[in-house]
Amino acid sequence: MDKRENGMAADQIAGARWQKARASDAKNDCVEVARLSENEFAVRNSRYPDGPALIYTKGEWDAFTDGAGKGEFSNMAV
Repeated sequence: MDKRENGMAADQIAGARWQKARASDAKNDCVEVARLSENEFAVRNSRYPDGPALIYTKGEWDAFTDGAGKGEFSNMAV
């Protein structure tokens, strides 16, 4: 397995299959997610597909998605 690090170029993550939400707009303004392995996830900005990606462990990803599902980040919406 290649070493993956936060901030590495998203296009350098071998085998990443990026997925975005169906709610994405026509301008491609969306956050995209890729499951890299059983224990790693990556996130990138779809407007900059070759830009940096953030890499998360399964535990980090689970904590974030749990909080998002419970509305814990709703106060950040404008």
